[in-house]
Amino acid sequence: MEIEDITYKVNGCAMKVNNTLGNGFQEVIYQRCLAIELNRAGLIFAREVEQTIYYDNIEVGKRRADFIIENQVVVELKALINLENVHLAQAKNYVVAYHFPIGLLINFGATSLQFKKIYISNNNYLK
Repeated sequence: MEIEDITYKVNGCAMKVNNTLGNGFQEVIYQRCLAIELNRAGLIFAREVEQTIYYDNIEVGKRRADFIIENQVVVELKALINLENVHLAQAKNYVVAYHFPIGLLINFGATSLQFKKIYISNNNYLK
């Protein structure tokens, strides 16, 4: 499946969750509902995928992405009133750490659903 098709489907699933629940719930609730919709959309995904973080070839910790979709797209969810630069930086770091060409940052907490697409082109982040 092409990456643009995957991101289109993921965004559609997120919109359905947002239209059903609205804002005001904890992130984990949106994560569980999005998993239901991703499954219904026929997308292959994994939740809470752990990635080891290295510094100078020494393991220093682990992080977890909310979703890995079709082994091509990393998805980070938020349930915040406002997205801040730190959240975008976190999503960018996931794209790099998981070695995926694209990532999605989806915020269910604002008055309207927010999407940010993060991808790397010639080692530059774009959104």
